[in-house]
Amino acid sequence: MTSAPRASSSRPRRVAVVGVALADCGRVDDATPYALHAQAARRALADSGLDRSVVDGFASAGLGALAPVEVAEYLGLRPTWIDSTAVGGATWEVMAAHAADAVAAGRARAVLLVYGSTARADIRAGRRTSNLSFGARGPLQFEVPYGHSLIAKYAMAARRHMHQYGTTLEQLAEVAVTARANAAANPEAMFREPVTVDEVLAGPMIADPFTKLHCCVRSDGGCAVLLAAEEYVPDTAKAPVWVLGTGEHTSHATMSEWEDFTVSPAAVSGRLAFERAGVGPADVDLAEIYDAFTYMTLVTLEDLGFCAKGEGGAFVEKGRTGLRGELPVNTDGGGLSACHPGMRGLFLLVEAVRQLRGEAGARQVRKAGDRLPELAVASGTGGWFCSSGTVVLGRG
Repeated sequence: MTSAPRASSSRPRRVAVVGVALADCGRVDDATPYALHAQAARRALADSGLDRSVVDGFASAGLGALAPVEVAEYLGLRPTWIDSTAVGGATWEVMAAHAADAVAAGRARAVLLVYGSTARADIRAGRRTSNLSFGARGPLQFEVPYGHSLIAKYAMAARRHMHQYGTTLEQLAEVAVTARANAAANPEAMFREPVTVDEVLAGPMIADPFTKLHCCVRSDGGCAVLLAAEEYVPDTAKAPVWVLGTGEHTSHATMSEWEDFTVSPAAVSGRLAFERAGVGPADVDLAEIYDAFTYMTLVTLEDLGFCAKGEGGAFVEKGRTGLRGELPVNTDGGGLSACHPGMRGLFLLVEAVRQLRGEAGARQVRKAGDRLPELAVASGTGGWFCSSGTVVLGRG
């Protein structure tokens, strides 16, 4: 294996996503998480057309005691650059930012990001159970006695937005309705049957104001993304999708330290990503946003600048975020309908790349004149709005 080419003294190397893939997703009862990692990795490498010997960087989180070490060994990789950053759902956008920086600086040639989980199958088989909190040590010890589950924290934030800006239950339900409509065009989505606002509102209450359909599905699945330096792009099988700008931010660990329940850390990570990309929200053709709960989509749209603070409810009405809407959002159906095996952030990058390549089939977003989209943003949120990573991607 040759050493990584060094960045130019005049500018850093450009970095492209050159391979993406999903492992089997949805209901997968006969695979281990390691097997899903391997399946996704093989498919992403095949998608790129590059030889695995080019890969000298590896990033993984969520599996085993030493995720990048154990998973890399399982995949037969011996990376010289690794990342195990774990900040919840934002993990993969943050990892992509770190990987892009490493490749641009000449510290790696190509970095493989891989995730896999059998969250649904494990519950069914009794290998895991639900948990009330992430732990009872450190700052969280002051909240755990009050029984705050993760969903309860999101529900509290949603209620604050409703109180402060007049956001309605019907507007939150519109997010779930549009996600399901988008999923209907995705043959890989776990749930594709249409739902109505009334059906969302009539569902069993999980954490006020969230009924069942306000919440993400629980699925199995995995995916992988391969980033590479610009000099490898001529050898790839498909057109590159360039990493134009990234941003990351953390805002709080405990709810008592969160200054404003109506502002997510995407307000900072998004601003940084757009500034570094040299573009603005108005330039973006589609957005892939972490949606463990409907409120996440709504408030992240505000914080990324697609609408003013407090106007997210009105923005998501009337199909505006559907496949043929003003700003298509979560075009695969998102975590609310397509799949959600756990830390879903990597799936956002896969879908954004597929859309920019024109590989999304019936759910393909088109611009005026039947042109392919040129710019996409993927924004992941972690914990209970504790962290955010945002990546701006482009075809040019």
